[in-house]
Amino acid sequence: MSLHDDARAVLTSWAAPDPRQDELRRSYLHHLDTHPDAMWRDCRPGHLTASTAIIDASGHHVVLVLHRLMGMWLQTGGHCEAGDATLAAAALREAEEESGISGLRLLPVPVSLDRHEVPCGGGDGSLHLDVRFAAIAPEGAALVRSEAESDDLRWFSVDAVPEPTDDACRTLVGEAAAAVRRAG
Repeated sequence: MSLHDDARAVLTSWAAPDPRQDELRRSYLHHLDTHPDAMWRDCRPGHLTASTAIIDASGHHVVLVLHRLMGMWLQTGGHCEAGDATLAAAALREAEEESGISGLRLLPVPVSLDRHEVPCGGGDGSLHLDVRFAAIAPEGAALVRSEAESDDLRWFSVDAVPEPTDDACRTLVGEAAAAVRRAG
């Protein structure tokens, strides 16, 4: 199965938590149907991406990166690569690369979707059709910042997401923390 096929299967089977998320889900499926290259960063007007909110086992702390290009505290994540077999694999790879944490346990289904404009490749804006996951960090996980991608990397209380950030990150942190607590 190709990465494109996996993304279609994930989004087809995903039970959106509300009508707005279901509308995004349907728009992502339409994008996949009309763009054979929808998984790759050079697809315009946008492409699917995968991100992860890394949560501790208690569901009370989150790892965030101070994104070098965006200048905001955000979850880990980014573009799919040719070696990614699945969206979940892309999300896990990005989380491990950006946090330095090995042994993350990715929850099996996405937490939510988010569509936002990002200046990809230093050029004009492109839409990221982000599929967002939650991962549980192992006890005592040590953070190792990716010098190429972030200016800082830290644990924060899920109730005290730092500024600057955006509403999409704050929302994801709450959703991911709740999913981790439910997963037990």
